[in-house]
Amino acid sequence: MKAFSKFIFKIFGWKAIVTIPEPKKSIICVAPHTSNWDFLIGELFYWILGRKSSFLIKKSWFFFPIGYLLRTLGGVPVDRSKRTSVTEQMVDEFAKRESFHLAITPEGTRGLVKKWKMGFYHIAVKAGVPIQLAYIDYKKKEMGINTIIYPTGDEVADLAKIQDFYKDINACHPEKFYIPGKTR
Repeated sequence: MKAFSKFIFKIFGWKAIVTIPEPKKSIICVAPHTSNWDFLIGELFYWILGRKSSFLIKKSWFFFPIGYLLRTLGGVPVDRSKRTSVTEQMVDEFAKRESFHLAITPEGTRGLVKKWKMGFYHIAVKAGVPIQLAYIDYKKKEMGINTIIYPTGDEVADLAKIQDFYKDINACHPEKFYIPGKTR
């Protein structure tokens, strides 16, 4: 898949940029998320790197044969009927695994949101893992990871740092990507 993914990136003029080593465990904050293409670009990116990342998806999607495909791609079933929160379920996943990287889009949707969902941050804090900041820049045609944030527990200050990182990133649909203080 690595060679195929490199080929696809090259044909479409995309670059994969990574300047930091991968920690054993992490949350991967992926932004901006304004297009269905983001998932495909992200998967190709990780195949190019030879890395494995996981993503959350409703447990109800895990039926044969789709469940097999989703698990192969890194899907982690989320059971919303459980008494434990999604955060607690993911903290348990981090505890069970020697190596685990969970990609989460903080917007939670491809539409415009003015307030990010903070589950990615709370999982990182409770699991004691860093947050890799992954970006998809459609104007530059690159996807990359070049920053790691170690959450301090000060959600407001940490979120400001994280959002500042994304202020110059160009979304597929810029009108759907909101960062406080960002001008389009």
